[in-house]
Amino acid sequence: MRQLTQQEINRLEAQGCFSQNWADVTVAERFDAQHVKDTRFSGKCELGVFETEFDLPGGLKVHSGIYHATLHNVSVGDNCHLYNIHNYIANYRIGKNTCIENVNAVLVDGVSTFGNGVRVPVMNEGGGREIPIFNELTASLAYVLTLYRHRPKMIANLEKRIDDYSAAQASDMGYIGENVRILNCGSIKNVHIGDCAQIVGTSRLKNGTINSNRFAPVKLGSGVKCTDFIICSGVEINDSTLVDKCFVGQGCVFDKHYSAGESLFFSNCQGMHGEACAIFAGPYTVTHHKSTLLIAGLFSFLNAGSGSNQSNHMYKLGPIHQGVAERGAKTTSDSYLLWPSRIGAFSLVMGRHTHHADTSDLPFSYLIENHSESYLVPGANLRTVGTIRDAQKWPKRDNRKDPDLLDQINFNLLSPYTIQKMWRGREVLHELQTLSGLNTEVYGYKNCKINNSSLVHGIELYTIGIRKFLGNSLISRIEKNADHIHSLDDLHKALVPDTQIGKGEWVDLAGLIAPKSEVSHLLDELEQDTLSLDEVRNRFKQMHANYYSYEWTWAAEKIETELGHPMAQITLDEVRTIIDNWQNAVVELDKMVYNDARKEFDLNSQTGFGVDGDATQQQADFESVRGSFDNNTFVNAVLEHIRIKSALGDKMRALLDAIQ
Repeated sequence: MRQLTQQEINRLEAQGCFSQNWADVTVAERFDAQHVKDTRFSGKCELGVFETEFDLPGGLKVHSGIYHATLHNVSVGDNCHLYNIHNYIANYRIGKNTCIENVNAVLVDGVSTFGNGVRVPVMNEGGGREIPIFNELTASLAYVLTLYRHRPKMIANLEKRIDDYSAAQASDMGYIGENVRILNCGSIKNVHIGDCAQIVGTSRLKNGTINSNRFAPVKLGSGVKCTDFIICSGVEINDSTLVDKCFVGQGCVFDKHYSAGESLFFSNCQGMHGEACAIFAGPYTVTHHKSTLLIAGLFSFLNAGSGSNQSNHMYKLGPIHQGVAERGAKTTSDSYLLWPSRIGAFSLVMGRHTHHADTSDLPFSYLIENHSESYLVPGANLRTVGTIRDAQKWPKRDNRKDPDLLDQINFNLLSPYTIQKMWRGREVLHELQTLSGLNTEVYGYKNCKINNSSLVHGIELYTIGIRKFLGNSLISRIEKNADHIHSLDDLHKALVPDTQIGKGEWVDLAGLIAPKSEVSHLLDELEQDTLSLDEVRNRFKQMHANYYSYEWTWAAEKIETELGHPMAQITLDEVRTIIDNWQNAVVELDKMVYNDARKEFDLNSQTGFGVDGDATQQQADFESVRGSFDNNTFVNAVLEHIRIKSALGDKMRALLDAIQ
């Protein structure tokens, strides 16, 4: 940078520019004063070169430069375009190739941490679970901070690390990155803006960080208001959405007047029309409907129906109650839950439930209102086409383009986490039969009722699910080592787990499925204050990367329990039996899904088609829109899955025959 020449100062003043001290304005070597007009300079300012043009929508071209602006302590990078700044820009470093037009004010006032360190009272509006947000917060770390309050020393050490990180971000100078577009906006105060962000028509941004980058730009649209926030890469927020005291994870989309307050949202969440208050929204928490309120709860892989609501206030000690909907839960239209309640994994909630249900040990269930009572149908969601479709669509709908992924997400429908719940669920149902009798019409369980037929069918469904998972795990292990298996001894060696990690209980840390023993070990180290935030994040990555190794350890232990002897003593006949059970389970579940899909093509589903014609026209209209059952892509995929798995079973049996 160099000082302005007197000739340049004269030209700037002739073009309507002013500074009380031109010595405080320094410029790049090739600076050309012709592209700076009607600008007032205050404090220390640095100006780059202005040599390129910007292409605006509609084909208009504008030259880089500064026009009609007031700058105070601002560094402007090369080839920026600043135009019509109604108030002023103060205390900012602006990267090259950035365009700022028609904004009210862009400033940093005092020292700011740009949203880092803001406490969010997640899950409990009354406090007690305040989470300090920061740029590198992950779903797994937030889960620990939120739900492991029974380990105060560990929590204190983590919060100290985060506070130190936040303090390191503190500055009295803001940053606007390279290739940023800020157009037609209101005020932007104490906001750090990363590269390639597009902020168009935004109403107000205050005290936050926009972690945009060239791989995954952030887009903020018209009428958006954000206060005390961290927005991660690839996020889109539009249409007068309100965000207050929130962390918004990678790939999230908020739109259509959504309102989010005091909440954490992690990867690929979507919010439209409705409202969220004090929620922990794990990955893929989705709500698209008006009159839908998510409040004071933990959710992940949730699909909230229209008019879904919860209550955390019973008009006694205030809004202090909380609830949990484990991964994959769904709520139908007009459903209602009175917190505290806990909904099991991959369960469907229909109707209003005011009796504080706890179905966590009975996953894949229907929770249905019947005459103001909560009826549970255990395992029913295992056989529905919707559950399978969800499991298939989540990986395909990953909006994250950033190569540095914050959240570790396991998409597996069946895992040690869900299978252990089926195992426990089967035990629970057997215990109910033992305690109340086999012929009892209705069983009572944790503020729910279970019909006899539902209980019996639930045991069958859980058994099918368990056999499918254990067979999957065993076959995957054999396939992985198939080239080295030539004898029974080779088979025994291949089936011995690589590690002892994985035995016992597993947990779902908001997307990351891992052995509880590994999580506990990590928390022990955090209590000793021996790990940095980067090391904690890497440990979560390692757990995720080692999932299948840990999974086999867990599955092998369960198979040993079933067989009554170690894996090193398994016989070929026992392996064949497991494979047979697996194949039968796969085919049986697929047939259930197939039959469930057929309901989407029955006569009832055709109601409203061919409105002015006869039955033939109704059928033709329906098939022109929806297609036929036999040609449906999903239906054919189910049939192909049956064929592939049957062939795999035959392949495994042939491999075992060759060992003899």
